[in-house]
Amino acid sequence: MPNIKPVSDLRNYNEVLKGVTVGEPVFLTKNGRGKFAILDIKEYEKTQATIKLLSELMDAEKAVKNGDEWLSVEQVRKSLEI
Repeated sequence: MPNIKPVSDLRNYNEVLKGVTVGEPVFLTKNGRGKFAILDIKEYEKTQATIKLLSELMDAEKAVKNGDEWLSVEQVRKSLEI
């Protein structure tokens, strides 16, 4: 069940932050409507990584549809070397 609180509860922000855990954000409402979400930093980083991965996959799909040149196995290995 989502953790929903009015934004006015931020007056006692320590209590609001206690409810924030990975996978369980706190949603804040203003005038009865959803306005903000407070996420654990790990959850935020995971979301950002997912967005980046999906963006790169979309770019790759577009490249395949456009008939762009494919990389050889050697080129991929070289680009992955640190």
